[in-house]
Amino acid sequence: MFHKPTYRIIIFFLTLALLAGLNGGFVYGSKASAQNHEDRRTMQLESSVNSPTLPLSEDQVLDKISADLELSELALTTETTPVIVQTQAAPKTNLMKALTDLGGQVRKRFANFNALALDLPGTAIKALAMRPDVTYISLDRPAQVSGHVDTTTGTNLVRNSLAPSTLDGTGIGIAILDSGIFAAHVSFQNSGTTSRVIARVDFTGENVNGDPDGHGTHVAGLAAANGKVANGAYRGIAANANLIDVRVLNSQGVGNSSAILSGIDWCINNKRLYNIRVMNLSLGTVAVDSYRNDPLCLAVRRATNAGIVVCVAAGNLGKNENNRKVLGAIHSPGIEPAAITVGAANTKGTNARSDDEVATYSSRGPTRSYQTINGVKKYDNLIKPDLIAPGNKLVSAMSPANRRVTATPTLDAGVSLNVYRKEMRMSGTSMASPIVAGAAALLLQRNPALTPNLVKAILMYSAQPLAGFSTIEQGAGLLNAEGAVRLAGSLRTDLNDLVIGAPLLSGQMPTPTTTIASQTFSWSSGLVMKWNIISGSNLVNRYQGIYNFGVILSDGVILSDGQLQADGALLSDGVILSDGVILSDGTTLSGGVLLATGVLLSDGIILGDGTVLGDGVILSDSTLTYTAAAAYAIAVPNNGDDGPCPEIVLDEVLP
Repeated sequence: MFHKPTYRIIIFFLTLALLAGLNGGFVYGSKASAQNHEDRRTMQLESSVNSPTLPLSEDQVLDKISADLELSELALTTETTPVIVQTQAAPKTNLMKALTDLGGQVRKRFANFNALALDLPGTAIKALAMRPDVTYISLDRPAQVSGHVDTTTGTNLVRNSLAPSTLDGTGIGIAILDSGIFAAHVSFQNSGTTSRVIARVDFTGENVNGDPDGHGTHVAGLAAANGKVANGAYRGIAANANLIDVRVLNSQGVGNSSAILSGIDWCINNKRLYNIRVMNLSLGTVAVDSYRNDPLCLAVRRATNAGIVVCVAAGNLGKNENNRKVLGAIHSPGIEPAAITVGAANTKGTNARSDDEVATYSSRGPTRSYQTINGVKKYDNLIKPDLIAPGNKLVSAMSPANRRVTATPTLDAGVSLNVYRKEMRMSGTSMASPIVAGAAALLLQRNPALTPNLVKAILMYSAQPLAGFSTIEQGAGLLNAEGAVRLAGSLRTDLNDLVIGAPLLSGQMPTPTTTIASQTFSWSSGLVMKWNIISGSNLVNRYQGIYNFGVILSDGVILSDGQLQADGALLSDGVILSDGVILSDGTTLSGGVLLATGVLLSDGIILGDGTVLGDGVILSDSTLTYTAAAAYAIAVPNNGDDGPCPEIVLDEVLP
């Protein structure tokens, strides 16, 4: 459980944090009562920066340009650069004309975001940033995939022990934004032979039907494979959910931000048509911009406010080439507070959870994205990931002759010779994220009234904290599908009629323990906030304002007058604030807090020069790129430093 009453808040450091300018998350579409004073200060600053009546200083112009774009050599040439331009409102005619005059070529407009994807001469970037109707310009960054589940997550308990026993994701649409799905795989059939891949759209420009890369099919199987292969050994979490194939990564498993934006935009527009309640993004780009400016983060926020639960892989940058632990390497859009950012657990191939660990490669927090205000960097430093799920050496559906298995034939798990029943093995947070996406589908089937924020809260509240790992490694803990579904079924279904503090339970408070593989563990009974943990039974007993649309779940605790306090507009009484980030020895930070300068203080955990003493290294503040091969899905053979491979079960159906 989270440690609550035995720790003290260090007012001195909190005062420093306040003076250093820690900003709360920007609240989109929320009521005035739900905006804290920091949001208002941010809005006032943005208003002054973008006012057409005030000339912009050099610093203010540069504040509107992402650091990697500003420092790029392309910004100094007349060569065109792919960029994402965010605007105050829907782009008007005068802006479109200005873009043409500057030599820009618009590649994509979006229905749900005030943004454009375009090719722009580098020398025109500054001129465009000077316009008051342009709020931010960033690179159209390249993106790639990040790279026994049934029992160890407690999903089989959902099917066999909880009422109704038919919970399997039926009717829920899960959008897989990835490299495609091999829809003809037996694992994606319904109870008959019809594929549950009910829609497909391609934003790569290749117009390919299927999954030449192999990543998307593997991801889709972990979320929703039906168990027809190998007698259910590789069944997905939501085994009868519908799948929506949104192809944003090409045949080589790469794409860019604009393709992902197009995919998210399409999902929002088609949410009702396909009942898209969950979206999975097992991919990411380098995290440079603060979530307040990052276009992918803003798109994820928009999707969440549209009623879609968005699950995102944290990334696979948890260690460097010397096998030292790395902190601060969560990628985008995993840095977005509204997303459910998922790290990977190593289950050692056993059903019991007593030997489970955070996988060594799983990216850890805090988030090191930042915004620049008048030339000064303001780091986000959010606690991420939000939770972890099995991700090591998992067997799932395989697309035929895909790029990955062609390059490394040992990835074929040898389950079947039938191309429609083949399985392959991969590791990574890419594999962990769809497991959480499948769990979210079960929650929504059990209680369709749940908001995305409440789904996230339930998943964290019921998670199992692993001993020996800090909050910035595991978030709230390891996914517990049994506890999450049981808790979702205990909540009222008339949530639209509730006010803050109203009774949330429809019956008795469920017992906050779960038994898996004959071992009983306690739930976290708490929620990860931006820089802290909150806990207390009222998170379940009473409806909280942070469960609404238009707010961020983690905005329930704010800095005010030098100390942390609950915002009465977002949290009711009876919610307990813990004393900081939980460290790997089970204690919290007793000597410091996350400061806006990017310094995490406590016994030399993270120093201002970016070096971590005794616990690893942190992604350098000046590092804007990293090796793509290290950041995404890991293809693994039968052995490795993250434990043994799970037992392979042969397909009983001969080809």
